[in-house]
Amino acid sequence: MHQAVDALENELARAFDTHPWAPILRSVPGLGPILAARVLAEIGDDPTRFTTAAGLRAFAGTAPITRASGRSHYVKARKVRNKRLGDACHWWAFVALTKSVGARAHYGKRRAAGDHHNAALRNLANKLLGRLWWCLQHGEPWDGHAAWPDLPREAQPAAA
Repeated sequence: MHQAVDALENELARAFDTHPWAPILRSVPGLGPILAARVLAEIGDDPTRFTTAAGLRAFAGTAPITRASGRSHYVKARKVRNKRLGDACHWWAFVALTKSVGARAHYGKRRAAGDHHNAALRNLANKLLGRLWWCLQHGEPWDGHAAWPDLPREAQPAAA
């Protein structure tokens, strides 16, 4: 069974690498061949499908919903969303914590602001997804300096 799984993963990576967007997706910290293929499968490869990053974020369910009435004000997660993409973004954000200094710093900032683990991960996924949208729209690989401008230059990895 392990050999069959390895063979399937290798074939998926080989097929994924033939896609024109594969180099961009593979340059993103936290997206390996399987997770990148999952994200691509859910967002599709039509560059006009999402005209704004906000549209993609809402589709994935990472964009928060703010409810306010009088003195009451709260922020909650979206219920109507693409659950497969939302799940992939959750895992992407989780993996990015160990692959990107900027992602770890952003997550830490959200936790310090009072977010619970899942809310901080969702916020991080929202940030990652917005930057991925920009990269795909402009046909450029991930750039840690552009994604995390608040970090000092020496703390960021060089652009891919």
